[in-house]
Amino acid sequence: MMDQFLAAWRPRVLSLLRIVTAFLFMQHGAQKILGFPAPQNYPFELFSMSGVAGVLELFGGALVLVGLFTRPLSFLLSGLMAFAYFLVHAGQGFWPLNNGGELAALFSFVFLYLACAGGGSWSLDALRRR
Repeated sequence: MMDQFLAAWRPRVLSLLRIVTAFLFMQHGAQKILGFPAPQNYPFELFSMSGVAGVLELFGGALVLVGLFTRPLSFLLSGLMAFAYFLVHAGQGFWPLNNGGELAALFSFVFLYLACAGGGSWSLDALRRR
């Protein structure tokens, strides 16, 4: 009986993971572009690495939040976070806790999972398939 319950809820919990991850991820882009919910330390420049990352974080995150083009965008965002980890954090030490890269590493692997698993039952991708 528990297996049936878990099997029925698996696609819904996948959707919840996608929604919460994208919402948290979008905050990083909003900070870079809008200075919200926390102020940015430097001015926003669209044609910089931080600017491109901010656009991908905010707008790519918004599309993942609603579950539209979840697989390709999640693959792209996973690569973005892996790139950010190795470019910004890895040079400051091996352990992610010490180099401040635990969020980048976690986002990278959650997005990699979403690229493989899809958006779940509560997504525009699932609605488009029907």
